[in-house]
Amino acid sequence: MTAPGSSAVALSAAPPAITPETGAVHVLVVDDEAALRRSLTRVLETRGMKVGAAEDGAQALEYIARTPPDVALVDIMMPGIGGLELLSRVKASGTVMEVILMTAFADVESAVMAMKAGAYHFLTKPFHSNDAVAHAVLKAAEHRRLVDRARRLEQVLLSKERFGEIIGDSRGMLDVYRRIEGVAPTSSTVLILGESGTGKELAARAIHQQSPRAKKPFVAVNCGAIPKELVESELFGHMRGAFTGAQTSRAGLFETADGGTILLDEVGDLPLAAQVKLLRVLQEGEIKRVGADEPRTVDVRVLAATNVDLMSKIQSGQFRRDLYYRLNVIAVELPPLRARGDDVLLLANHYLQKFARSMQRDLKRLGPDAILALRDYEWPGNVRELEHAIEHAVVLTQRDVISAVDLPFTRPPTALRETPDVGGRSSPSFAGGDEAEANVAGAKGPGSAGAVFGELSGLPYAEAKRRLVSSFDEAYTAELLRRASGNMSEASRLAGLDRSNFRRLLKKQKEEA
Repeated sequence: MTAPGSSAVALSAAPPAITPETGAVHVLVVDDEAALRRSLTRVLETRGMKVGAAEDGAQALEYIARTPPDVALVDIMMPGIGGLELLSRVKASGTVMEVILMTAFADVESAVMAMKAGAYHFLTKPFHSNDAVAHAVLKAAEHRRLVDRARRLEQVLLSKERFGEIIGDSRGMLDVYRRIEGVAPTSSTVLILGESGTGKELAARAIHQQSPRAKKPFVAVNCGAIPKELVESELFGHMRGAFTGAQTSRAGLFETADGGTILLDEVGDLPLAAQVKLLRVLQEGEIKRVGADEPRTVDVRVLAATNVDLMSKIQSGQFRRDLYYRLNVIAVELPPLRARGDDVLLLANHYLQKFARSMQRDLKRLGPDAILALRDYEWPGNVRELEHAIEHAVVLTQRDVISAVDLPFTRPPTALRETPDVGGRSSPSFAGGDEAEANVAGAKGPGSAGAVFGELSGLPYAEAKRRLVSSFDEAYTAELLRRASGNMSEASRLAGLDRSNFRRLLKKQKEEA
């Protein structure tokens, strides 16, 4: 144990590992000499590091199991578990940390053994200087960070390969990945749930790509996009002469997907007659073309997706209960984007690079104000809306950094637009939502005050003034934040307001929105 009076952190209260928030290097000092532990602890703590201590290898292993440090300073010669054995066990466990070995018996053989065993560095006692020890620790911590970052990037790339275009490492998405990996090797029917735009088809493709059917067809059909009178023909095919216009026999989508996977997107929109036939496919593995006398056997895995509550459709008589239970063998639910934390930024950067490449634009990154706007937005349209927002920004921006003003959901209202003044500078001016209405109001064209007053003249004075002031406040503060790159203090200075008054103005806008 740490000797009395030591400033090292006790084993029972190990300091936290390095985090993006603190950036502090977490070090474990392992030595059977209490005086040396205290000395090293003081040296490292005075340089801003978080330090824990252990008096032998056994205590060090317990410490590492609870809270792995970034770097361990370990004496080679200790009773019980020595430094080389401790190093070997750490490496065998796969713990991501660096080990620097220390010894008073410096020789080439010990150094070679330490480096072969995986030590990052080798220090001899007495140390050359305190700065030399601290420098070695910091270099080891930097190496650990790089290794850790490389592993995370590798995991992201592996996830991208395994899950196609699905990107994210939030807790909700990790649950989705685990569920996909679990169901993919089976032939079970899967019901994929989630709001519109969350990536249900991408999840279905990932299930197919990881299944034994990956080399067979994947057929996606939007049940809500097919006219009701053609649903059965589209899904199950038809015989020549089965109905007016059926001049030849035609295979349906289930036959097209034979051996592979079919995704029935918006399955809740299927007519009841088609639901009966789908139930037979799931139960018997047979389809019957419209107008046919004999059924055909098909081997198709069925995935279904919906953004509506099927139970409510069952209660209203629009969906069969027995079909629901056939489809809902296993459920995979995709979380909405607003519940996925920093996945928003991962996706935004992915789409930024994608569109920059396709449009041959030299766009490098998202600006600080854009990052704040992306994080704060609720994303009612989920990932699909985010993709379109980044595409919009890439198309319209004139800079190499995306700013908040480039995003469609942060643009000023149509009542305010920038128009050049006499000196060629840009200044906010009133613009009507409809040019024809502006002309009727006697305006000289878009951008004149007459357009707005033409729109507002039908309202009581107080309401017209409130709307006009609200539009001005929103556009004015948005422009100031854009110019200040999202810095609240700088925007307040430009406005000639105290920071607290500027914040109150923004809060008022949110409350009125």
